[in-house]
Amino acid sequence: MSGGPITNDGLTLDRALAEAARELGEAGIGKARHEARLLAAHVLGVTPEAVLREPQSLFHGEQAAGFRNCVTERAARRPMSQIIGNREFWSLSFRVTAETLDPRPDSETLIEAVLETVTDREAPLRILDLGTGTGCLLLALLSELPNASGVGVDVSAEALEVARGNGEALGLAERADFTVGDWGKEVEESFHVIVSNPPYIPSAEISGLEPEVARYEPRLALDGGEDGLACYRTLLVDAARLLEPSGRLFLEVGAGQAQGVEGLCAGHGLTVTGTACDLAEVPRCVMAHKALV
Repeated sequence: MSGGPITNDGLTLDRALAEAARELGEAGIGKARHEARLLAAHVLGVTPEAVLREPQSLFHGEQAAGFRNCVTERAARRPMSQIIGNREFWSLSFRVTAETLDPRPDSETLIEAVLETVTDREAPLRILDLGTGTGCLLLALLSELPNASGVGVDVSAEALEVARGNGEALGLAERADFTVGDWGKEVEESFHVIVSNPPYIPSAEISGLEPEVARYEPRLALDGGEDGLACYRTLLVDAARLLEPSGRLFLEVGAGQAQGVEGLCAGHGLTVTGTACDLAEVPRCVMAHKALV
């Protein structure tokens, strides 16, 4: 790959993948061959499995140049999701841009926790997603709760455009409203379910994160202030106000933050009902409801 652009009369697909994998590996990327195959599939408009089936086929000129550009970007540690433009979350495809946080498998813990709590999946629930980003939390829940509807709030107008597009692509736009706001300050109605994955990385730690995150993801979606808990302090004021009496709150938290967030919930008149762990057994979701009076 480093010897110049791939041409359709120069490299077979198999050789192009081998050279791309070497370059990505030298850039510190794990599973480099797999990632090279994903990039090739994206450029060719086929599945990764199709790439494996025809290793001796040749790239066409424009495809070769496109693959070269993708490999260069990935070697610079630009996130794969930003290069190919989408990321799977809860078995749904979400468009991702530089203005949105990349949906992560850890966040599926919130979806599981909500669904385990909902006793009637046919109920006309109202859901609020604070800091919605791509809309992945709200839209994943709506995909499972056919009579539910909801609101996604974000301070970034650019992120909300992505979320609206995701709602349309998934056929959920009629049940999902997306609005610009400072957490829940401008929201007036109450909700049965409130979810949020707020920024929770301590400010001083952001520069030490993986390059894909530190260089390319929006700092606004990462920076949780000095101790990582600043956004919880702000959003809990509104969350406590906006919960229905029987409503439930689900907050994603970083590693080691569950106890701190539980204390903040208690300070806002909320009773913590438990935590849910991700696949690594890290407490990832704090669950709460309004304290009984």
